[in-house]
Amino acid sequence: METVTIHTAKTTLSQLLARVEAGEEIILARGSEPIAKLVPYQAPPTKRRFGALRDVISIGPAFFEQLPDEELAEWE
Repeated sequence: METVTIHTAKTTLSQLLARVEAGEEIILARGSEPIAKLVPYQAPPTKRRFGALRDVISIGPAFFEQLPDEELAEWE
């Protein structure tokens, strides 16, 4: 992770952004004091939609039947 001054960042912003796009993280500093970090943008995860698999999968009535005692004992 490289540290660059604000003055250098202003003059080489497009090059720094290209490096960030490639996955690098860069610290911006005012003099020797770090003040910000340039990191690649990550889109927030999409929200799951209830019922998205409706009509794709189905659960039969056997799923809701009670398990045999032998199998229940294995879960404990």
